[in-house]
Amino acid sequence: MNPSIRKEPKGVVLIISPFNYPVFLSFAPLAAAIAAGNAVVLKPSEHAPAVNSLITELCAEYLDPQLIQVVNGAVPETTKLLELQWDHILYTGSGPVGKIVATAAAKHLTPVTLELGGKSPVIIDPRCDLKTAARRILWGKFANAGQTCLAPDYVLVPKDFQDEFIESLKEVRASFYPETDEGHFSRLITPKAWERVNKLLEGSKGTIVFGGKSVEETKYIAPTVMRDVKADDSLMTEELFGPILPIVAVENVDEAIAFVNARDHPLVIYVFSKDPAFKAKGVLSET
Repeated sequence: MNPSIRKEPKGVVLIISPFNYPVFLSFAPLAAAIAAGNAVVLKPSEHAPAVNSLITELCAEYLDPQLIQVVNGAVPETTKLLELQWDHILYTGSGPVGKIVATAAAKHLTPVTLELGGKSPVIIDPRCDLKTAARRILWGKFANAGQTCLAPDYVLVPKDFQDEFIESLKEVRASFYPETDEGHFSRLITPKAWERVNKLLEGSKGTIVFGGKSVEETKYIAPTVMRDVKADDSLMTEELFGPILPIVAVENVDEAIAFVNARDHPLVIYVFSKDPAFKAKGVLSET
């Protein structure tokens, strides 16, 4: 058999982009849809109004309005768009809204591309390159104040290695912010987002390693690490999407794997180890 692939445009594509990286997560799928030969309606998040104004202005000036249109607004406008029939929908955002998008698309049998978040865990092998692991974990968690769908959500570490791991995190935190972070650290996007994350922080029974400060007026939450966080803690109830890193102590990798498998499938699993067998067991075989 000699099958061939014929690439054809689908038609009119609806792109619903999020607030956290409003330029990249609008223009990357827009470029892909245009390259495939489609017309596009772009609906950016209402939570980044200044960027939306620029996107709307630039698209109208430089792109063919018969092929690309930008629709601004909030939930009512998005709801109205989802009532229409599209040839494909691309949505980047949260799982709950992803369900709404998929349900609306199903009424017209519209194919959907969903890029959703989740509680992405980190599994630590005590034999890892600890300094590198600590730097990468904290950078991934604190960039954009944790408002990244790929951000590490929580860490699973062996109980007898937790103290050593935390000391490494403290050293990295001091190198990232040698004096203070409050003057230049990213803020939560809206008062509602700050309130949600702050409520999870206040409800936690874990112990603060560093951070913990929050300022409602400026939507600031300090880069925070919490230790001895339990499975039923407030920080484990939903995707954090903020600069808080809970550490969950486990007996071994088997308990870590069971912990991950008992919950919703995460977007990403991060494993730090120098042992190929550990990585295979922790990621490829059992999660």
